[in-house]
Amino acid sequence: MKRTYKAVIFDLDGTLLDTLADLAAAANRMLAAKGYPVHPVDAYRHFVGAGAAALVHRALPPAARQAETETECVAAFLEDYRQRWRDRTRLYPGIPALLDALTARGIRLSILSNKPHEITVQCADHFLEQWHFETVLGQRAGVPKKPDPAGALETAQRLGLPPQAFFYLGDTGIDMQTARAAGMLAVGVRWGFRPVDELAAGGARIMIAHPLDLIKHLDNMS
Repeated sequence: MKRTYKAVIFDLDGTLLDTLADLAAAANRMLAAKGYPVHPVDAYRHFVGAGAAALVHRALPPAARQAETETECVAAFLEDYRQRWRDRTRLYPGIPALLDALTARGIRLSILSNKPHEITVQCADHFLEQWHFETVLGQRAGVPKKPDPAGALETAQRLGLPPQAFFYLGDTGIDMQTARAAGMLAVGVRWGFRPVDELAAGGARIMIAHPLDLIKHLDNMS
């Protein structure tokens, strides 16, 4: 049976927004303040995607990866990032045109991120205020992080649509696993933080090199 797609869930970092420079700067300031080595910005492409705790764990030297130290470092990183999250963050080229085109076609928009919920909402309100996102969900206490499909399924429930009615766009293997686990069409974006082979290994059904490529797929499926 042919699917009818009525909604899109977007990952945030690496999909809608290029947040890498601000995440790296906040993490490096935390590391330097605590006397640990810092990393080049590109290294953070492999540190991000699984939430703040995972980012800090990966950024710390192995000898410092103890529970108490990591807890303190996560708190320091988030305190810094909450003050500087929009210094260099930008929408990816082509995202405004994609959101305009989806809106014109009546496709409903949502965001699901492993970034802390309050910062996810702040980023959406600041950078994406001209488009209507029906749900914006970040990492929340009591809700498993991606790749658990809980957040994606909650989004579908809130919109009153079956999971099969969703495209799911993301830039990491975690996003692709989330989409597949939720029964949504996994679309890997090639402009984000992770390489194509990770998207393929995660189960991407479609890969797109430019945001408007999604519209081509959508039109071909209609």
